[in-house]
Amino acid sequence: MISLFSRAIPPRRFWSGTPSPLGRAIALLLGLWLGLITCTALPTPALARTATPGTDIQPYLDRVTDQVTEFTLDNGLKFIVLERHQAPVVSFMLYANVGAVNEEDGKTGVAHYLEHLAFKGTTRIGTRNYEAEQAVLDRQDQVFKQILAAEQAGNGEAAADLRSQLTALRTEAAQYVEQNEYGQIVEQAGGVGLNATTGADATRYFYSLPSNKLELWMSLESERFLEPVFREFYEEKDVILEERRMRVDNSPIGTLIEVFLEEAFTEHPYRRPIIGYADDLYVATREDVQAFFDRYYGPNNLVAAIVGDVDPAEVQAMATAYFGRFPARSLPARVEVTEPPQTAPKEFTLTLPSQPWYLEGYHRPSLNDPDHAIYGMIESILVSGRTARLYKGLVEDQRVALDVGSINGFPGDKYPTLLVLYAVTAPGVLPDDIAPAFEAELDRLINEPVTEAELDRVKTQARAGLLRQLSSNGGMAALLAEYEAKTGSWRNIFSELAAIEAVTAADVQRVAAATFRPENRTVGKIVPDSNS
Repeated sequence: MISLFSRAIPPRRFWSGTPSPLGRAIALLLGLWLGLITCTALPTPALARTATPGTDIQPYLDRVTDQVTEFTLDNGLKFIVLERHQAPVVSFMLYANVGAVNEEDGKTGVAHYLEHLAFKGTTRIGTRNYEAEQAVLDRQDQVFKQILAAEQAGNGEAAADLRSQLTALRTEAAQYVEQNEYGQIVEQAGGVGLNATTGADATRYFYSLPSNKLELWMSLESERFLEPVFREFYEEKDVILEERRMRVDNSPIGTLIEVFLEEAFTEHPYRRPIIGYADDLYVATREDVQAFFDRYYGPNNLVAAIVGDVDPAEVQAMATAYFGRFPARSLPARVEVTEPPQTAPKEFTLTLPSQPWYLEGYHRPSLNDPDHAIYGMIESILVSGRTARLYKGLVEDQRVALDVGSINGFPGDKYPTLLVLYAVTAPGVLPDDIAPAFEAELDRLINEPVTEAELDRVKTQARAGLLRQLSSNGGMAALLAEYEAKTGSWRNIFSELAAIEAVTAADVQRVAAATFRPENRTVGKIVPDSNS
């Protein structure tokens, strides 16, 4: 089963057209595998719907900027507050600047474990008798370590007996648990959208409340990250292993993506699956999760974004009282692994019970590279909407694909990453037939300048996409926190829009020529086995 707190859709991008129904289904499937951020569907404001090339939206952006207040507590926790008094609601985003990329080899999936367990409560929330419960939890951990030792020694009989003991201890511990008490408190207070996600670069915790419940959020969030109790650990182990089986082991596209990353990256931890490897997930301990939490959930590695009907002075006073209790910690080390340049094309084929698939990925720089906006324009030109080049060429004209799509910044964008293009082949078409069609369109992008009309179209899409996210309290909170953590300032949301407007046809050609080189390409294919 999928955890209530792990639903996901693909990462946000400002430049997006309207995908086909099949494209939406494919995007949802990829998003579930990635485990990236999910947000409630965002309303489309009139300004976004009527945006046209050359529209001056700077006054609107200036008003947004003027309504932002920021402060940092003495322990290093950064708060970004955006006042919006149109409705008595407020959206919260607590952004942990840590994801799967920060895990150690052999301990993959720990970030995802922690996201699940963060909803299990504290020494006061989620328990009927914490002192008695803690004693049982400690005994569970001891027995599980004995299980691992017995399995490693090949003593199956002892391992089976110990597993029976662990089952009994799980039953004993359950009598002390107040199931989903954290969620019930939020729901009873009128909260909506309680959720969290784990990605390659970050872990996010978010929901919305009536504005008169600001102090409740301060109390709940500060307590669960000051005094978390990772109860029901072995129950969540079962849930996460089942997620792994569903998303990867029993999913042809999940298997394809996992192998694709392992082929495309040779050194960087982006090569490892966000959900973790099955062997690592099985042997993970509560101690591993606690150590990861202690290392990466210090206050100066968190960003809190609050958007809605609030008074910034009141927010700061409450934040100081509640989150100021967090002891200061040193910042964890950054990931210093550098992926070496790819020097030759890579390609692999999987034979699986599936319809054919074709993926083609190219290395590209991170979010903070000066050319970042240009990659967004290129992606839009190729795949955004029914007039995009790959859709029109492969789906409508040549009819070799049922749909095409892309993921720009895969599996994350904090570090040098990938731009991935994919296609689902039409009936009777093999994945090998997609490659020359992709190549022709990429060569055209390199050798022929895009028209001003085409460039204006994708810039308009980018502008409208940004405005859609800015119009939603939840979407705005997500952007403020992400840009603060990844780029060093939330203000770069708006400088990115300026960078998009500045993109020229010559820029598109230059970046396309530097990126779409055979030696920079990794190709992954699924061909159906004889039984599919």
